[in-house]
Amino acid sequence: MGLEKDIEEIEQEIRNTPYNKSTEQHIGRLKSKLAEKKETLARRQSSSGGGPGYAVEKTGDATVALVGFPSVGKSTLLNALTNADSETGSYEFTTIDVNPGMLQYRGANIQLLDVPGLIEGAAGGRGDGQEVLSVVRTADLVVFVLSVFEIDQYERLSEELYKNGIRPDQEPPRVSVRKKGKDGIAVNASVDLRMDEGTIKGILREHGYTNADVAIGEQVDLDRFIDGIRDNRVYLPSIVVVNKADLIEPEYAETVNEQLRGHGIDPEDAVFISATQQRGLDALRETVWEELGLIRIYMDKPGRGVDYDEPLVLFEGDTVGDACEKLGGAFDERFRFARVSGPSAKHDEQQVGLDHELADEDVLRILTAR
Repeated sequence: MGLEKDIEEIEQEIRNTPYNKSTEQHIGRLKSKLAEKKETLARRQSSSGGGPGYAVEKTGDATVALVGFPSVGKSTLLNALTNADSETGSYEFTTIDVNPGMLQYRGANIQLLDVPGLIEGAAGGRGDGQEVLSVVRTADLVVFVLSVFEIDQYERLSEELYKNGIRPDQEPPRVSVRKKGKDGIAVNASVDLRMDEGTIKGILREHGYTNADVAIGEQVDLDRFIDGIRDNRVYLPSIVVVNKADLIEPEYAETVNEQLRGHGIDPEDAVFISATQQRGLDALRETVWEELGLIRIYMDKPGRGVDYDEPLVLFEGDTVGDACEKLGGAFDERFRFARVSGPSAKHDEQQVGLDHELADEDVLRILTAR
């Protein structure tokens, strides 16, 4: 219990210390120590071998984690969207293991993971929370599943993910640190930082840097700066699904919208569904597709023509090289050039190399050496 007690004491000291310029360096050091101790604790818990574990093999073109507190309807939703058969019930903790299912949409196979219901304290290990959160970290998209009657759960879910180094809907901080052999720590910023340079250097020393060049390209606070120098933060897109929408009266709808706005969620961006009645699922499928940023590439196969039935599914920004890698075989080694027709091409049958960026519904033909 030593580490857990240390973490609790540091968190308590941070809460009790008023934040101002004179305390900034002290709080920065405390938060650095806290990050280190939490990661040490997580490593110990993951290597202890206790419990069943929640290792799930990633399959398909993308992976989506359904995150929510017990009994919000994740299992029912999974069954409605996929070929899974997850046990459901109206009581807490029905889901006792990670249940995968495959959503087939627009030619893509999207793996959905119904993880055990999160509870407060999951990041600290309660209710197998560390194992649950480790599954979420490997996903390509987080879907917050809320009950229409418990919108406030969003704040608590977000906090549990944050404590475990998951940063939904954030970009990585523009912070880089390069070690060097001498001359101490040099701070170079392209913005007029509000954070004191002494605080920055103190945080770096807490993380073991004595000689380093640090470059900062945006305004950062203590937490964002610490995120920038840690290598275990995960940045994922997310969407909010409001379940059991069929159970609310029309006059209650605006109350729900106000609660969503109170948590920084535009009601227009949330997807309202009824998993039991299978309402709103088409809109949810489309939103998942858009947020994942998937694209379809139709392969022009020698002697068989263009395969429009089973596209190669990639992510926005992927290249011909990424397509070769996903196709496997010897495409990388034997690649000569490719021909592309469609949105990314300047003209039909444009000859391109491995670094050509593809777009949705391109037609791709790869030519290889014999």
